[in-house]
Amino acid sequence: MARRPRHLPDTKSPRDGKMPVFHYDNGLRITTCDLAVDVRRRQPRAFVSHAHFDHMGRHAFALCTAETSQLYQHRLGKRDTRSMPLGEPIEWGGVRLTAYPAGHCLGSAMLYVEDDGQSLLYTGDFKLGESLTSSPCELPRADLLVIESTYGDPHYRFPPRAESIEQLLAAVDECLREERTPVIQAYALGKAQEVTKLLTSNGRPVWQSPDVYAISQVYESCGMMLGDVRRLDESAIRRGDVAGGAVVAAPGSRAGGLLSLLERKATIVTSGWALAPWQRTRSRADYSIALSDHADYDDLLEAIRRVEPQEIYCTHGPVKFVDRLRDLGHCAYPLAGHFQRRLF
Repeated sequence: MARRPRHLPDTKSPRDGKMPVFHYDNGLRITTCDLAVDVRRRQPRAFVSHAHFDHMGRHAFALCTAETSQLYQHRLGKRDTRSMPLGEPIEWGGVRLTAYPAGHCLGSAMLYVEDDGQSLLYTGDFKLGESLTSSPCELPRADLLVIESTYGDPHYRFPPRAESIEQLLAAVDECLREERTPVIQAYALGKAQEVTKLLTSNGRPVWQSPDVYAISQVYESCGMMLGDVRRLDESAIRRGDVAGGAVVAAPGSRAGGLLSLLERKATIVTSGWALAPWQRTRSRADYSIALSDHADYDDLLEAIRRVEPQEIYCTHGPVKFVDRLRDLGHCAYPLAGHFQRRLF
């Protein structure tokens, strides 16, 4: 069992006569301006890093990038938002806030906070590597770092992106040669559009399930064109139009009825969890490819090296990652589960 750090900071108390930049009160909050950060429950005001359901709620008012605003409202209905152009600081409630690209999905952003001589970087979900559908990640230096650490285990070292893309294209082509329809499972927002553009950029047409296609229309309205992509429907399947192309659908999608009409198909999973020993058995996939929109273990360490924080708070990842950071000499703490209640 991983050892649990005992000496944890009280970030509700002033340090050196200064108020803490952030604290935890049923969610991460920027103290001076009382701004909730990626909280799922409705808040008077919140920062939304990107439009995945586990990072947003039906807030009264939200700060986010223009692209996230459109995706956010597509998914949760009309909302009052203020757009934050990437790299342009705004003054808000006595602090300075800047959004930096996170490289995770269209519109995804990190939040950089400057307050009374202190700085904080909240990463949200991020990726350091290349993407066809999101802006490259930028990491400013900060005193405090709250880092998303989903793959904070050394087992999760992803292969080179080019290798994963080659595996994806090879799997699609093998299915087509065998006259099976490749059905690629990818999250409806982000991964589905990235996979789609990878395929269309390499000459493979794509049919998307209706829920994925609706989000892709928002992408294209934001200027992110995805290529030769069409909406999957029953008539297209019955006419045989789908033959020769790939289908992209979200795992557990409501398109299950449509997919059942495909007589011969093979399932391709694209996820960082492809490296997990249980993945193929649990997903029942024919192919499992490690193509992720998150930072892997080595990229987490690289992000920390670039930010050079004095303190690190890890969220959405294994507690053992905190232990490893401490072994490397970092002042690190977990920000998850019962530790949140103890920390703050």
